[in-house]
Amino acid sequence: FFFQDTASLQPPLSSSCAHTTTPLTMSAGMHNSDGVNIDLYIPRKCTATNRLISAKDKASVQLNIGHVSADGVYTGEYTPMALCGFIRSQGEADGEIDRKFTKVIAENKANGIDI
Repeated sequence: FFFQDTASLQPPLSSSCAHTTTPLTMSAGMHNSDGVNIDLYIPRKCTATNRLISAKDKASVQLNIGHVSADGVYTGEYTPMALCGFIRSQGEADGEIDRKFTKVIAENKANGIDI
């Protein structure tokens, strides 16, 4: 393999560059000068399989499951769950939602958070 210094191939940065953070400290995606993510498409991950859900997966869904108080009143918080079309086509979506949300409830109770 032949390795070449790529720093010499790139043009020098001008002094009008608006980035104040280094590429290692920024999160993935395109950011404006205020540091706000401005990407048009941010891929989701399937909650059941941890695989990326592609833009062409038209059978995928995202459910926002709301948290309620002991009185049954919505608290304004929710837990998002994304399911890919593969899990839905296998008929495993309801079982995965049940398993994942049971796990979330158990983790929150262990940490002292009441949802």
